[in-house]
Amino acid sequence: MPPLCKVEKNAIKESSLKSCVCVIGLLLCCLGLAANSFASTSASDPRFEVPRSTVIELQDEATSRTYPLFIKLPRSYHANTDNHYPVIYLTDALYSFQIASGASRYPMNIGRMDEAIIVAVSYSKGSKGATSRVRDYTPSKASDWKMQTGDAEQHALFIRDNVIPYIEKNYRTQQQRRTFVGNSLGGLFGAYLLFKHPDMFASYILGSPSVWFNNHDILVAKVIKPTSPVKVYVAVGSLERPEFGQKNDMVVGAEQLVKKITAQSGEQITLKFVVIDGAKHATAFPTTLIQGLDWIYGKP
Repeated sequence: MPPLCKVEKNAIKESSLKSCVCVIGLLLCCLGLAANSFASTSASDPRFEVPRSTVIELQDEATSRTYPLFIKLPRSYHANTDNHYPVIYLTDALYSFQIASGASRYPMNIGRMDEAIIVAVSYSKGSKGATSRVRDYTPSKASDWKMQTGDAEQHALFIRDNVIPYIEKNYRTQQQRRTFVGNSLGGLFGAYLLFKHPDMFASYILGSPSVWFNNHDILVAKVIKPTSPVKVYVAVGSLERPEFGQKNDMVVGAEQLVKKITAQSGEQITLKFVVIDGAKHATAFPTTLIQGLDWIYGKP
């Protein structure tokens, strides 16, 4: 068979090349379709959301700061339209709301705990979390802090005059059964509310309160006695001490706060103090929260 001429060889190579290009193009097309299909599947994957929850925003007119509120309704809320519910108010919403929702879900759903509306007040929009909480949860101005401190009274008024009225206007609540929950600086803020605005809440859960702030000045704060019965649950981790790496002795601070509440807040106060065995400052709050709620709302 005579050899192929040069032109025929080039034609065969070009034909083969075109075939390869077609195959590669087909593969890339298939890969593209697969990628698009995967992207579509991923985009359509359901995201987890806290059931029966919503987020609204309220403005503090005195400061022009805007605060998101995370709100969760009880399971029976929409079915039992005649029912009114206690309200649990939490600080540090980004941390506390999910814990409160998850920890209370089972005991509330099986009837071992009174169902309640959960409301968590988050940090002011546009500010870092630490900046907002240090400013809003501290009762006095501390000269040795770089961040702004001492705005607890204004934050208390915002909760009293804006947050609580909004919740009670828009939801079916039991006004005489409000609970405050705060941890660390939030616990300090709760102690301030108990001393300055004791009747704002019917019960308080104070976790690992930062009694040390500004030279323990919460321990010399003037105390206004409540006019109605108030339950106070104070808890702290047993390892919240300097020998276990904690800068301040939170256990001694909590003990001192309990003594002040017992001595100065009057006969309307019912107090329970718990030291959580083996708990650190970073781990005590979930136990504090659910045990405190069980003490306040639990059923036999």
